[in-house]
Amino acid sequence: MATLLSVSNLVVSYGAVEALKGISLELGEGDIVAVLGANGAGKTTLLKSVSRLLVPKGGTIKLKGEDISKFLPHQLLSHGVAHVPEGRHVFATLTVEENLRMGGYGIRNTAAGKDFAKTRDWVFEMFPILKQRRRQFAGTLSGGEQQMLAIGRGLIAKPQLLLLDEPSLGLAPIIVQEIFRVIRQIHEEEGVSILLIEQNARKALGVARYGYILEVGKIAIQGEACDLKNDERVRAAYLGGAKVAC
Repeated sequence: MATLLSVSNLVVSYGAVEALKGISLELGEGDIVAVLGANGAGKTTLLKSVSRLLVPKGGTIKLKGEDISKFLPHQLLSHGVAHVPEGRHVFATLTVEENLRMGGYGIRNTAAGKDFAKTRDWVFEMFPILKQRRRQFAGTLSGGEQQMLAIGRGLIAKPQLLLLDEPSLGLAPIIVQEIFRVIRQIHEEEGVSILLIEQNARKALGVARYGYILEVGKIAIQGEACDLKNDERVRAAYLGGAKVAC
């Protein structure tokens, strides 16, 4: 499997506080990698660093072997990287369809940008409720519908790499099932690589091939998803002690 994303010795600070302390990870083409950890472990900081919303203090981040430090955040979209942030952050006063159009901002000269209707309909196939709500203001949607819209907005650019930050946070179990169904679908049918930040370890390890456990800015444990499910430390801290089938 060719390496798509490579993070090496990444250090990120907020003032005097070091949020990431020299972490390294890799994600291959067509891969799903999960990053787990408690609040404050540095998971969101990692994604913001990859998407250039934060400037690291040290280390390198490479996309297909190319150092991305020279890119501005909006330029990454045209290089195949889309970021779905924690908390959804939809444009509340725009309609569902207008929000999806915003996902294509900056890629108008690409195939996905030139054929918005086709990619929009592809998103609507995955999230039929969005098609029903297409003319509704995003601020009036339920939390689950807003999360679907946020993911759909990220997918409009037909990214090669999707950065997902806590997609199941605060959602009802039935909506969580739907979100993870789509994660599987875009990976299996479209070959989208996914770096998944998630507190629901059971769900995350159920879709990921490999996982990293962050603790206070450092990688404490890493391994194949199946191995992590059977690791006593992971089971005790993140799976309620229960055994989880591979």
